[in-house]
Amino acid sequence: RGGGRQAQEQSAQAAAPARRPVVEIPSGANVKEVSEALEVSSAQIIKLMMGLGEMVTLTQSLSNEAIELLAAELEREVSITSAEDELEVETFEDDPADLVPRAPVVTVMGHVDHGKTSLLDSIRSTEVAAGEAGGITQHIGAYQVHHDGREITFLDTPGHEAFTAMRARGAKITDVAVIVVAADDGVMPQTIEAIDHARAAEVPFMVAVNKIDKEGANPDRVRQELSQREVIPSDWGGTHEFVNVSAKQGDGIESLLETVLLVADADAEPTGNPSAEGSGTVIESRLDPGRGPICTLLVQRGTLRVGDVILAGEHYGRVRAMNGFSGEPIDSAGPSVPAEILGLSGVPDAGDRFRVFQSEREARQRAMERSQRLRAEELANRQAPVSLDDLFDRIREGGLKELNIIVKGDVQGSVGALVDALNKMEQTEVRLRIIHTGVGAVTESDVNLASASQAIIIGFNVRPRPEAKVLAEREGVDIRTYRVIYRAIEDVRDALVGLLEPDIVEETLGTAEVRATFRSSRLGTIAGCYVTEGTMRRGSNARLLRDDTVVHEGKIGSIRRVNDDVREVSQGFECGILLEDYNDIKDGDVIEAFDLREVARTAQHSEAASDGE
Repeated sequence: RGGGRQAQEQSAQAAAPARRPVVEIPSGANVKEVSEALEVSSAQIIKLMMGLGEMVTLTQSLSNEAIELLAAELEREVSITSAEDELEVETFEDDPADLVPRAPVVTVMGHVDHGKTSLLDSIRSTEVAAGEAGGITQHIGAYQVHHDGREITFLDTPGHEAFTAMRARGAKITDVAVIVVAADDGVMPQTIEAIDHARAAEVPFMVAVNKIDKEGANPDRVRQELSQREVIPSDWGGTHEFVNVSAKQGDGIESLLETVLLVADADAEPTGNPSAEGSGTVIESRLDPGRGPICTLLVQRGTLRVGDVILAGEHYGRVRAMNGFSGEPIDSAGPSVPAEILGLSGVPDAGDRFRVFQSEREARQRAMERSQRLRAEELANRQAPVSLDDLFDRIREGGLKELNIIVKGDVQGSVGALVDALNKMEQTEVRLRIIHTGVGAVTESDVNLASASQAIIIGFNVRPRPEAKVLAEREGVDIRTYRVIYRAIEDVRDALVGLLEPDIVEETLGTAEVRATFRSSRLGTIAGCYVTEGTMRRGSNARLLRDDTVVHEGKIGSIRRVNDDVREVSQGFECGILLEDYNDIKDGDVIEAFDLREVARTAQHSEAASDGE
């Protein structure tokens, strides 16, 4: 009997699976590659995917989410690597003995008319003789200044849109953000946007109160307005540094530079390792007809030298020439040093990482592999952005702990009311976080921030601008627009508990611009329109926009073309449009025609809803 028990124990030990190693799978891998990595047949992967409600083929790329679900089904642990991981500049572990102080990297952001450019020019002129300052028009997007025996690197990017676009690509380059606010104008919507962008990126920021030389300048009003936004000056007991400056007169620039160093050193003085091979981030790039691709790089680790072979994004090449920020030829650039280089095979995107390779052959091979992998990742993970439709599924699978929301409205009062209502909602296991609010139409900047922060956009009585709409579709950003606050709250609440009914889909038919209005005693106001996009159709739903704000929703009663009643009018033609039971139409208004269609709920959505109950 004892022998039998011993045999059973040996048999149980043999049956117990040994802990298998973590499997590395590249993001965007196809069915065949995943099956090989997980050591199962492709047929089994296809069968498991069918069980998850998705039909796939052998060469089809799988999303990261699908790969993780397959691994869980097969009781395997996976690590998904992306093409960007290969060039990630922050994954290197440097020996503390190799680290030396480096220049802090600073981005200047703020409202378009508050003197951001003139402030950058004023800072630059402290470094260059006044006679030359105006001559550096072809600057390279970044430059350095000296202060108190140290250097500071300023990025001269086109505002926070570029800053956020870089962050969306995973680039972490800025040590300090300087928010510029005009003393005579006060806090503007773009000021708040800039602050929200800096906060979302977790970059420490300070405030430069500019134009203090102007009549009507009131720096204390700026401090008061920003205090209401929880940006409290340090001399008022807060944590943010404020400096009064006049970019025009050059006043306060020295104090600004001193404060930048103070903010940069708050945790510890920035350091870098100059002895490693060069790596960093693309700041900007362009194609010069005579010299080919020209690229501005910010070295973040190591030293980049003329003659080095680099890979930047999907492009590679040997550095044939290198210029410093003032245009002078240089042989090398260390941590925090910007450099303009020639020699790449193409034009990389701002925010792409770069690093040095030992040979051109290796860099070319990696460029090809990266290009293929990035395409596969893009296709496979296209569904990754958050939307209210799939919110509950993401929560249930444990993939979402926080829902970031951007709120835009027609007036500050409605924005405030919507934010208050959202904040008062009962919090589930998912925390709601309002990362930005603003008045006016949904813009490209809003979509960029949403894409970078995995946020949804809620618009109240406003619509997305056409270019924002296109960008949102490309980036997979969910924009929801409402005319009643409680409906927005209802949708978010229902999405959190899996009861959202995404069965009504709006389909834009066309857009027309009102160029004249005519009064008819029999019919009312007829809008003389030019169709700018799509088709305007009689009987379709219509919304009237004035200064990007929805002022009416109803139906198109009739359409006239010359003297005839017509069913529809296409893009590029003029027509007269009569809205049903509505006459308050003005020149410059925009009429949007749209249809609402029902979409049947999928089985997956139905299950999610019942599970939520």
